[in-house]
Amino acid sequence: MNAPASSATPAAAHDAHAGRLAHFPVALFSTVMGMAGLTIAWLKAHHTGGVPVEIGVVLRWLASALYLFLLAMYGSKLLRHPEAVKADRAHPIRLNFFPAISIGLLLLSISWAQDAPAVAQWMWGIGAAVHLMFTLFAMSSWIHHTHYDIKHANPAWFIPVVGNIIVPIAGVRFAPADISWFFFSIGLVFWLVLMTIVLYRLFFHEPLPARLTPTLFILIAPPSVGFLAYVALTGQVDAFARVLYFTALFLTLLLASNAVRFFRLPFFISAWAYSFPLAAMTIATFEMSARSGQAFYAGLSWMMLAVLSGVVALLAFKTLRAASRGQICVPE
Repeated sequence: MNAPASSATPAAAHDAHAGRLAHFPVALFSTVMGMAGLTIAWLKAHHTGGVPVEIGVVLRWLASALYLFLLAMYGSKLLRHPEAVKADRAHPIRLNFFPAISIGLLLLSISWAQDAPAVAQWMWGIGAAVHLMFTLFAMSSWIHHTHYDIKHANPAWFIPVVGNIIVPIAGVRFAPADISWFFFSIGLVFWLVLMTIVLYRLFFHEPLPARLTPTLFILIAPPSVGFLAYVALTGQVDAFARVLYFTALFLTLLLASNAVRFFRLPFFISAWAYSFPLAAMTIATFEMSARSGQAFYAGLSWMMLAVLSGVVALLAFKTLRAASRGQICVPE
């Protein structure tokens, strides 16, 4: 009487695992963006402030291992549950997180650029090409849509198109300058277009649902990364670079002034949207500190690095706890 029950248990466990794999969220790749952003911030702190390089090196390996793990998991989902991946691509929200796959690779290429330039160049080339394909797919979907509504607009829409701004940061050393200017132009122009759409939705329609509220932090990323890319392309902090930086600084202050609202939210995977924008702003501030030599930027950069490190540590803890409780890879 006991044999059938014992043989059924592994089968049930297998079915449960297969079901969870079908719900593996592509949004988890935003964790790589956060970890890689933290890595680059600590490496920047090493180059400009003399902190031990080992911190950045350890974080770089962790971010790289996390990327490979998530890539293997989502690859398994594609092979075993292609219909679920197709549903992700057709979803008006989840569609925008696919480019986090290519952005994660681009950010890792930046983190490896100095110590392993040959490998980093391959990572950058693949990441840039894949991201361009994601951009074309996302914009084609928006243009030829049959199911989008203004309520679907949210800051996550920046990821497919504005993510192109990341390409020049490492691209200036890996490819002709015009390639980097090509990607920078796409990201910058369509940031302004999408910013208008998203602000219109926020100002004149219902507030974002709690699950998407953390994506408001994505507003910080385009001007922060735009500043870094523009400085990499031009080699100087001129008037336009300052416009980008101070726009990012204002948006950071705006969201910081609403911190209590964010603290009250329950944990969702979308909370990782806090991490990369804060990392981008931290790195941009380190760059301003290095190029200006002003004490204000130096102090602000170290303060932001401390906040960023705490935020990523807290997000990692909450993500692991949610995973241990079976609250991830479940139907929304």
